[in-house]
Amino acid sequence: MLEKLFRLKENKTDIRTEVLAGITTFMTMAYILAVNPGLLSAPSGSAMNPTAVLIATALASFIGTMLMALLANYPFAMAPGMGLNAFFSFTVVGAMGYSWQLALMAVFVEGLVFIVLSLTNVREAIFNAIPMTLKSAVSVGIGLFIAFIGLQGANLIVADPAVLVGFQPFEPENFSSVGISAILTVVGVLVTAFLLIKNVKGGILFGILITWLLGMICEAAGIYIPNAELELYSTIPQGIISFNFSDFGQTFGQLFTADFSSIKILDFIVICFSFLFVDIFDTLGTLIGVSSKANMLDKDGKLPRIKGALLADAVATSAGAVFGTSTTTTYVESAAGVTQGGRTGLTAVITALLFLLSIIFSPVFLAIPTFATAPALIIVGFYMMGMVVKINFEDMTEAIPAFLCILVMVTAYSIPEGISFGVISWTVINLITGKSKEKKISALMYVLTVLFILKYIFL
Repeated sequence: MLEKLFRLKENKTDIRTEVLAGITTFMTMAYILAVNPGLLSAPSGSAMNPTAVLIATALASFIGTMLMALLANYPFAMAPGMGLNAFFSFTVVGAMGYSWQLALMAVFVEGLVFIVLSLTNVREAIFNAIPMTLKSAVSVGIGLFIAFIGLQGANLIVADPAVLVGFQPFEPENFSSVGISAILTVVGVLVTAFLLIKNVKGGILFGILITWLLGMICEAAGIYIPNAELELYSTIPQGIISFNFSDFGQTFGQLFTADFSSIKILDFIVICFSFLFVDIFDTLGTLIGVSSKANMLDKDGKLPRIKGALLADAVATSAGAVFGTSTTTTYVESAAGVTQGGRTGLTAVITALLFLLSIIFSPVFLAIPTFATAPALIIVGFYMMGMVVKINFEDMTEAIPAFLCILVMVTAYSIPEGISFGVISWTVINLITGKSKEKKISALMYVLTVLFILKYIFL
C-alpha cells in the first residue's frame, strides 16, 4: 500500500529511510511547539492562551504536513511560520492595536486568497514580478527581526529611555531572574552553535532542551528565581501528559467573533496582503531551496506537482487560523529530512503524526522558558541572514532598496513596512536612473508600488 501511495522504489527510497527522515525533520522543527505559544501569548503582543496556541500549532502542522504528503507526495513539513507569527503578535496586535481574533481572520482570508492563487498561475506571476534582490532582502530582514525578538525574550536587549534600546545592565536586585536568564541564553546560543557546527541532527531542538535543563538546574539550586512580574516563570513542568483540551476552545473558531468596527476595510486588506506577500515568498523560497537539494527540479528548473504543494500550504493556513494560530508555511528545516534521505510524502506523514502526538505532551512544552527558546530564534535569524549573499552590492539600484527593506523592517519593528520601503524604493530608483527599460519592470510591480504609496497617503 505504501509503495503504491508514495512510489518509494521510483524515488529510490524505502520505508526505513523515510521514517528516519520524518523523525529527523520533526526534531529539527519541533522548537516551534515551544516558540510559537511563547510569541503569541506574550503580554506585549497577542496575549493568547499558550496551551490553546500549542494545540493549534500542532494541529495546523499536522494538517498541512499531511496534505503535503497526500496532495504532492513531497517530504516537506509545515508549521506556523517564524517571522509571520512575530508580525501577527507584535505588529498587527501589539503595535497596530487590533484584536488577535481580527488578526486570525486576516490569516484566514489570506489562506483563501492563497488557495485561489495556488489553483491558477497568478502566484507565479507575482513571484516573477518581484526582483530577486527584494526576495533576498525580505528573508534577511525577517531573520534580523526574529533574532531581535529573541534577544528581547532573553532579556539581553531591554528598553532604554535614552536610546530606545540597550544592553541588559545586570543589576544586583534582579540578577537572579533577568540576569541569569540572559546568561543562560548566551550559553544556549553557544551550545546550539556547537551542535550545528558538528552537524548534530536536531541541533536547534537539542539547544533548547540543554538550555532548559540548565535552567532547571539553576532553579533547583536557587540560582535562578522565577519572577512572574517580569514574565519569568518556573522552568519545571507541572506534568508530562495532559488530556485536558478545554483551553483549546479559547482560540478554536474565535476568528469568527472578530469585531470589524475597529478597523477600516483598506487597513484590513493591507494586513491580509502583508501576510500573503511574506507567505508567498517564504513558501516558494523553501520549496525551491529544499527541492534543489533533493534534485527534484526538472530540466527547466521547475518543481513538478508544485500546485499540490502550494494548495496544501494554503489550506493549512486557513485551517490553522480556525484552530487559532498564525500563518502556516513550508519549513526550511525540511532540508534536514531530505538530507537524511527522505524523498516522498511518507517522510511528511511521519512528521505529521509526531506533531499530532505532541498535543498530549503540552505541559512539557509550556514549561520551556523564553530564555531557552531565545537561542533558537537567534540561530534561525542567522540562517535567514545567509540570503544577504544573494544581494548584488555592486549594483546600487539593487543594493540600496534591499538595504532600506532590511533597515526599516528591523528599526520600525515591522515586516510590512520593510517590504513597502523595499518595493517603493526599488521601483522609484530604477525609474529615475533610467534603468526601468533595461530591467523590464513589470506592470504588476508598478501596481504594488502605487498601492504601497497610497497606503502611506491614506492610512
